[in-house]
Amino acid sequence: MHPDMLDADKFHEECGVFGVFGHQDAAAITTLGLHSLQHRGQEAAGIVTFDGSTFHAERHVGLIGDTFTKQSVIERLPGHHAIGHNRYSTTGGEGMRNVQPFFADFAGGGFAVAHNGNLTNAATIRDGLQKRGAIFQSTSDTEVILHLIAMSTEARLVDKLTDAIKQLEGAFSLVALSGKKLIGCRDALGVRPLVLGDLDGSYVLASETCALDIIGARHVRDVKPGEMVVINETGIESHFPFEPARSRFCVFEYVYFARPDSTVQGENVYNVRKRIGEELAVEAPVEADIVVPVPDSGTPAAIGYAQAAKLPFELGIIRNHYVGRTFIAPSDNIRHMGVKLKHNANRRLIEGKRVVLVDDSIVRGTTSQKIVAMVRDAGASEVHMRIASPPTASGCFYGVDTPEKQKLLASRMTIEEMADFIRVDSLAFLSIDGLYRAAGETARDKENPQFCDACFTGDYPTRLTDREGQDSSGDSNVRPLSLLAGGR
Repeated sequence: MHPDMLDADKFHEECGVFGVFGHQDAAAITTLGLHSLQHRGQEAAGIVTFDGSTFHAERHVGLIGDTFTKQSVIERLPGHHAIGHNRYSTTGGEGMRNVQPFFADFAGGGFAVAHNGNLTNAATIRDGLQKRGAIFQSTSDTEVILHLIAMSTEARLVDKLTDAIKQLEGAFSLVALSGKKLIGCRDALGVRPLVLGDLDGSYVLASETCALDIIGARHVRDVKPGEMVVINETGIESHFPFEPARSRFCVFEYVYFARPDSTVQGENVYNVRKRIGEELAVEAPVEADIVVPVPDSGTPAAIGYAQAAKLPFELGIIRNHYVGRTFIAPSDNIRHMGVKLKHNANRRLIEGKRVVLVDDSIVRGTTSQKIVAMVRDAGASEVHMRIASPPTASGCFYGVDTPEKQKLLASRMTIEEMADFIRVDSLAFLSIDGLYRAAGETARDKENPQFCDACFTGDYPTRLTDREGQDSSGDSNVRPLSLLAGGR
């Protein structure tokens, strides 16, 4: 059974990137870093290293622990410099040809690149490049970056890369490796995360701080929105190739994507999620006996809710962590069990109780419907659902795999209709201001929002060039989303 059959009602992570410069165990260090970032992409992974004269690459479909932990693989990746990538496909689809990092031989030498995010003008750029004679080997938006570098008339590699990324729209945090440099860059709005670390004098780049922790590296700082860091044997340089812009970091990193033990934008993710639960308890109280998280993503918010509401926190639903990509359903009857393969209600805790279920989000609503039915079947007298984010009514075009707009429950139903659909006694979502407060702001600045919250508000912070003339469901002949967003 493909995990999407069990997780189709969740947003899927974007991707994870990692890089290290000047370490004798670069490939092994990168493997460990990607292992910590596995939550950001479980479809495939790749590592490229440089040994002083030659680039080496390994790309595999599957989890890091299943593919890169063999000594033979590490031995095929010699060198003191490396970059790596975990992938969940958002642009380009599945297949080995789309597994990053991508590599190219330019006139000035080899160059590898990997990125987390989504380029909202990649199709438009690709079309123009193909008309000029470019031949693409993949369907990933990342390959566009290599072609733009190849086409640049600038002399120096860093200037070629700068020339390339200034033509990009959307969200990207990238790592790149040449024969002499490790480069990291975030888009002008800093939608996706990227951090800088130090491992015994070797610089490290990673999507999250949890990847620094596993290798014992020190978190130096976040790469700033719009910043390009260039690392070589003499140290590190910082460049700002974009026009200054107000940061619009993805607020959903706090809600779901980032690992709870990571520090994001100066905030510990676990603490933010607890504060989300506390805000939710204040905004949407209900008389109940216990608070139960939908594991695992709802757990920190449920703890915060229970503490603020002064209600017992109980693990009333137990998750089976061993339902994975290799599970083969032997029959349709087993296939239809779906949620029960992954979750089971703890009847002795739930029976006869008024239960508050806390989850991070509702996407299609089908999983919530089954979870609620499971809790009722276990004997709950009442079931109240509390969601640790605002209603998700719009798609994401910045590196998150979201359903078409019409498949998002909140885009076509009121909260009361959603409550009826998932069959709960009450349903409440965190307000957008409550989410901002939990993330360290006093409220959402409507004129200049502090985060990218387009999946909740429909306020897209960049042009969506490739989708102009379409709505987020793909329907044509409607007002362009770029006009709705107001452009860059």
